[in-house]
Amino acid sequence: MSAAPAYSEDKGGSAGPGEPEYGHDPASGGIFSSDYKRHDDLKEMLDTNKDSLKLEAMKRIVAMIARGKNASDLFPAVVKNVACKNIEVKKLVYVYLVRYAEEQQDLALLSISTFQRGLKDPNQLIRASALRVLSSIRVPIIVPIMMLAIKEAASDMSPYVRKTAAHAIPKLYSLDSDQKDQLIEVIEKLLADKTTLVAGSVVMAFEEVCPERIDLIHKNYRKLCNLLIDVEEWGQVVIISMLTRYARTQFLSPTQNESLLEENPEKAFYGSEEDEAKGPGSEEAATAALPARKPYVMDPDHRLLLRNTKPLLQSRSAAVVMAVAQLYFHLAPKAEVGVIAKALVRLLRSHSEVQYVVLQNVATMSIKRRGMFEPYLKSFYIRSTDPTQIKILKLEVLTNLANETNIPTVLREFQTYIRSMDKDFVAATIQAIGRCATNIGRVRDTCLNGLVQLLSNRDELVVAESVVVIKKLLQMQPAQHGEIIKHLAKLTDNIQVPMARASILWLIGEYCEHVPKIAPDVLRKMAKSFTAEEDIVKLQVINLAAKLYLTNSKQTKLLTQYVLSLAKYDQNYDIRDRARFTRQLIAPSEQGGALSRHAKKLFLAPKPAPILESSFKDRDHFQLGSLSHLLNAKATGYQELPDWPEEAPDPSVRNVEVPEWTKCSNREKRKEKEKPFYSDSEGESGPTESADSEPESESESGSKSSSESGSGESSSESDNEDDDEEKGEGSESEQSEEEGEKKKKTKKKKASEGHREGSSSEEGSDSSSSSESEVTSESEEEQVEPASWRKKTPPSSKSTPAAKEISLLDLEDFTSPSVQPVSPPMVVSTSLAADLEGLTLTDSSLVPSLLSPVSSIGRQELLHRVAGEGLAVDYAFSRQPFSGDPHMVSLHIYFSNNSETPIKGLHVGTPKLPAGISIQEFPEIESLAPGESTTTVMGINFCDSTQAANFQLCTQTRQFYVSIQPPVGELMAPVFMSENEFKKEQGKLTGMNEITEKLTLPDTCRSDHMVVQKVTATANLGRVPCGASDEYRFAGRTLTSGSLVLLTLDARGTGAAQLTVNSEKMVIGTMLVKDVIQALTQ
Repeated sequence: MSAAPAYSEDKGGSAGPGEPEYGHDPASGGIFSSDYKRHDDLKEMLDTNKDSLKLEAMKRIVAMIARGKNASDLFPAVVKNVACKNIEVKKLVYVYLVRYAEEQQDLALLSISTFQRGLKDPNQLIRASALRVLSSIRVPIIVPIMMLAIKEAASDMSPYVRKTAAHAIPKLYSLDSDQKDQLIEVIEKLLADKTTLVAGSVVMAFEEVCPERIDLIHKNYRKLCNLLIDVEEWGQVVIISMLTRYARTQFLSPTQNESLLEENPEKAFYGSEEDEAKGPGSEEAATAALPARKPYVMDPDHRLLLRNTKPLLQSRSAAVVMAVAQLYFHLAPKAEVGVIAKALVRLLRSHSEVQYVVLQNVATMSIKRRGMFEPYLKSFYIRSTDPTQIKILKLEVLTNLANETNIPTVLREFQTYIRSMDKDFVAATIQAIGRCATNIGRVRDTCLNGLVQLLSNRDELVVAESVVVIKKLLQMQPAQHGEIIKHLAKLTDNIQVPMARASILWLIGEYCEHVPKIAPDVLRKMAKSFTAEEDIVKLQVINLAAKLYLTNSKQTKLLTQYVLSLAKYDQNYDIRDRARFTRQLIAPSEQGGALSRHAKKLFLAPKPAPILESSFKDRDHFQLGSLSHLLNAKATGYQELPDWPEEAPDPSVRNVEVPEWTKCSNREKRKEKEKPFYSDSEGESGPTESADSEPESESESGSKSSSESGSGESSSESDNEDDDEEKGEGSESEQSEEEGEKKKKTKKKKASEGHREGSSSEEGSDSSSSSESEVTSESEEEQVEPASWRKKTPPSSKSTPAAKEISLLDLEDFTSPSVQPVSPPMVVSTSLAADLEGLTLTDSSLVPSLLSPVSSIGRQELLHRVAGEGLAVDYAFSRQPFSGDPHMVSLHIYFSNNSETPIKGLHVGTPKLPAGISIQEFPEIESLAPGESTTTVMGINFCDSTQAANFQLCTQTRQFYVSIQPPVGELMAPVFMSENEFKKEQGKLTGMNEITEKLTLPDTCRSDHMVVQKVTATANLGRVPCGASDEYRFAGRTLTSGSLVLLTLDARGTGAAQLTVNSEKMVIGTMLVKDVIQALTQ
């Protein structure tokens, strides 16, 4: 066995036959071999009972696949492990099966029952992988099973599984197109999904299966526009492309009446009446051109699409920027299209592949919208390092942008480019000069003189290309340029490029009357070398001979006969045919001759000058950014861009009606009017956050970015459920926002006042709170809890966003209003009031629970007086809503000065915090006298994690590094709900969102009072009324994301108990179970 054999076959020093290869890639997991013996070892490892060996074998096999090696012979050994209990092994098995299921269909079918079991697995990754493998088996017999699996997965609570279901739809459709109707039902259901993870995938399935069913998009149009900014980049491209075609069928063209464009619907409405009332003398031009057209008013939904896609021009993905650019080019008014120019120019700094695609599209745009790119002319200057294709495309753009103002600059650039070593590029530059001369009359002579100078160039290709371009330019003014034609005639001895020789011969023949002495001599020379010429040159020699025969037969009759005789026996049949045809025209035989009378008209007819046009001129009928546009030919699967409708279709089809059962009471409606539509603090749990979103932080982080990049504005204007408000859009929504802002400020003031009262009285009772809470009786506990919850709610509900508002995004998954808000609702629901009828709430019992923290932790040391040089700092979790931000955990910080000198300027230094964690600092304490103590309040947003918040406590002279790590129970706030609501929410959070543990309660912890006290001391949860005596229910929401946390303790008389926690946040659920079990069993 060699010590360092090769990594692959193509490297030198490979191992001998039958010897293994050693993989140098750490992912490869060790030894590889191309022979079957090594595969036998892998098979043995897969057949063992040890999961570690199976895992190692699967890692090696997947690494082999990644290196491009064939591992299909291992299929039987791998497929046996699909039922393995080890999650890691199972994941890798599914990765393998997705790759080879299509090749080994018979073996894959044997394990189909295992895949079906995998669809019921608690782990979302396994469910998704099982569906992916199932849809990769391309056998028509399992179509019903695949259809059933897709339908079930489309209703799965995990967005990741629903996304996989959307990916499986086109696979099933390609296998059996008869399933189209059922698949459309699934697509319709998934289109209603409000999770950003699913949106892009389902739109892709829609595009593949039923792009003509535009009616499915109507109800979801506004939701897709608002979700767009949070969808992953691949999905953004697909959705934007689809919405471009949708908009072309549903809205009027914004360019149909540019002069009367009015953004404000009200102004446009009144403007149209005024225009009708005016006489014909006021605006003759406009009324004459558009007598029957009303002023164009942009549909609010059209504006919504343009406004929500604009921020994506700053995307890091070139594909997304290109998609938005084509949307603006095809849909936006001319005045607004200019915004895409800067974004496209930015992409020119990217890789050459990206540059190539972008420049193709810029070349098309610059023909119609030249002014858009003129300010960026210098960005299209050519660098010596650019590949040839990029250079030619930049030349195209520069030529399109050339006008009378910038033509001197452009021509100077072109002069430099002609000296390039890249011959193709030089040829393209000469053609570009010709186009500039054609388009801009005042530089035609300059360009022609420059091209004539190039005829003396040493490089034959440059001379040849110049001749071709000069020929086209001379056709415009032949009489003025007889000298140039003579000069070209002299070049026939030197130029060998066929196209250039043919061009010169055509020019001499066409304008032979300008050079009567030179033309016959040129024909004589050409007749000598006729047999050695290229076919294109021979054809032009025949043409030249025919024209000279008709105009100067004395000198050229014999020469013409000689040339036609040579051509008669040429190998090329085109040349033979042309010779016979020409002979009969100019020198007919006795029988023919009817056409010969018109020979001069046929050969010497005046010909129009050629128009030098861009090759990109008519490409804009393809959708920009598409493969068809790139190839300039219709690609498979391309969907034509529809024409704008003459009359706008009914816009009400996009209105989403609010069902009767979701409408709120009058009292709740009044509250909604007082609150802003979206508050500033809702950035982290915005409308895109679904009740069943996964622990992956995509939707959470995405909604943050949406509020930062300005789409919050658009969603607040577009998501109103009232149709009138949507149509009015502009001024009314701005006014309501301002009112909301003012009222929010006043509410925050009230909340902070209430908080200060609570915190000041809390200090005194804090030290004795823990001992008091243990002595309280059971009846007091029952009375205190609901009342304390009710007392706690006003400050938090005033500062929280109006979560009960029904947004268009949330209609399908709408839950009852009492469970929706992040913090508990202010008013007790009717069902809950019925549950609590038997409880008596007295004022005396409210005070201690409200003023003393219930947390079991009590005060903890933050900074010891020795380490702090006399400054001692403690902290405690107050469990009060933090006035500055309801997503933050409120902490009381206790300072005491044990030194003999005053401590001045106590404040928090600039903290360096992990991503997502933020701190609301306490106001600076100017001075703390010796022996004096003070208390302040600060807020920390732990982002639903138990990560420590590290920061600095600073005085005027020193800095002390401190750290606060929260127990998981302090990351939530209690929620007030009825038993029925609890069961309903618990039913949604099953499977992987449910954690169950068994425990034994000690004798000291079997009374109701002790159980409730220990659970509520461990976690800031509210108790839910329960009919069963041996069952305890508690509910809360995480402060940052507002995810529900439901805790159930089923205790039996023997001491055996079962603890169940249901939460979307699985990590929080797992940690909470540990903490509560520890508290109950101590």
